[in-house]
Amino acid sequence: MTNAEQHPEPIDCPAAVASGPCLQFWPAREVPLGGVRGVSVSRTLPQRGLPTVGAWCFLDSFGPAEPDMSVLPHPHIGLQTVTWPLSGVIRHRDSLGSDVLVRPGELNIMTAGNGIAHSEFSWLQEPGGEDQTMRGLQLWVALPEGSRHGAASFEQHKDLPSFTSGVLSVRVILGELSGHRSAATTFSPLVGAEITVDADGEGKLALNHDFEHAILVLDGALQLDDQEVLPGPLAFLGAGRHELNLSALAGTRFLLIGGEPFEEELLMWWNFVGRSQEEIESARADWEAQSPRFPTVPGHGPEAGIEAGRIPAPELPTVRMSPRKRASAPPATDD
Repeated sequence: MTNAEQHPEPIDCPAAVASGPCLQFWPAREVPLGGVRGVSVSRTLPQRGLPTVGAWCFLDSFGPAEPDMSVLPHPHIGLQTVTWPLSGVIRHRDSLGSDVLVRPGELNIMTAGNGIAHSEFSWLQEPGGEDQTMRGLQLWVALPEGSRHGAASFEQHKDLPSFTSGVLSVRVILGELSGHRSAATTFSPLVGAEITVDADGEGKLALNHDFEHAILVLDGALQLDDQEVLPGPLAFLGAGRHELNLSALAGTRFLLIGGEPFEEELLMWWNFVGRSQEEIESARADWEAQSPRFPTVPGHGPEAGIEAGRIPAPELPTVRMSPRKRASAPPATDD
């Protein structure tokens, strides 16, 4: 999915610094997403003081809404996109020739490398499709220096590892959790998992002590470190935790992400993750010039009718991009 802001802020993301265990709440901001009628995306990464959690550098929640996702071709560099639908079906097409449907519980992961373009549309041409609502998550993973200039690739994984731990049902999306590893390709140590509470009670999960972690409650609520965690904000757990101990009612569902603190400085603007302003400017110019770096996405050429076209790049900022520092605490709220 694209970052469809008309005037995206440049985000200079310094290397993450590991901290001890904590519980910080980082509020979401609402961003209108072009091409998805009536949907506001809830963005919890990046934050001004929290640009990354491990290598995870972007997290949008969208829906629930009518199934009318229409995101035309747009470019990416230096990242992996992770598409995780919660309801509805999404059709993914990219400049490699991939053309697949992704459903809840399945993973689309696209590695941009030096450059790729893709589109995402809701899919209604199957039984029951008209009654579905679109809801899901879009995440980005920053590629480390040794991998970010490589060739683009795409994977779909329909059979992800799952396990139970007490009242918790866990599906591992990326990386490894409690000895269960996803087959999806990753380029740095990290984890991503969707977790559902099956019955009222307490749950426990073993965590990688070297990782920093965060959770995003999707449905219900849970108690963690004697605090209530509700849908909306990203709850940053810091680093150094051996276990996740929580209590919740049945039906609660949340996302767990984490990884080794990312040691490289990132510069993020629009759909690009780079290291310098010159890199970002070059990628934008290549997209606008329809350079071979970003080939046409099949099905979106001049012959494609209403699906023809591509998303133009926003104008670059008129000032040099300024650094963002990781804060010691989240911003104050009015609550």
